[in-house]
Amino acid sequence: MSFTVAIDGPAAAGKGTISRAVAAHFGFAHLDTGLLYRAVAAKSLAGAAPEEAARALTTEDLEAKGLRTAEVAQEASRVAVIPEVRAALVDFQRAFAARAGGAVLDGRDIGTVICPEAAVKLFVTASPEARAERRWRELRERGQAADLAEVIRAVAERDARDRDRAAAPLRPAADALLLDTTEMSVAEAVEAAIAHVAARTGAA
Repeated sequence: MSFTVAIDGPAAAGKGTISRAVAAHFGFAHLDTGLLYRAVAAKSLAGAAPEEAARALTTEDLEAKGLRTAEVAQEASRVAVIPEVRAALVDFQRAFAARAGGAVLDGRDIGTVICPEAAVKLFVTASPEARAERRWRELRERGQAADLAEVIRAVAERDARDRDRAAAPLRPAADALLLDTTEMSVAEAVEAAIAHVAARTGAA
């Protein structure tokens, strides 16, 4: 029996960390749908047409090196506004969500477009400043050069693209729990998310 948890939110809000923790706690499979777009973006940066890259995407592509760089992240935001790219990746995501044993998917349109019937929906957010600082620290920890002012600008630009795009704009589903992590520790955010899912599953 399938049980889908949809977790959406803007960049660096903490949805990836929360999603992985929720999946591990309940024994669900996890899919970072942003990796799909990053994989397409990497192929686009290498010269492929985004639409063709999306249609030919394989699970092996999600393991490629370099998908977490700032350059790929920015390109992912750009290719994600292309309706043909989004359409090509919908079936992949829905098939994953329907697998037996439960699944957690995190992204930007899971609860609104990919899995509108998901059993549990969360929208994880935080202030732009908090998210920019988190991304900046993340980049530095990976040994990548990063300027905080530039990261703040990039986060603002990405928010605008995600929010204003015609295809599946970033917004919380009407029935999603809003989880603002600005003033929360990672442990507090994870605990709140697990409690919400547990209330719907009946599991501890």
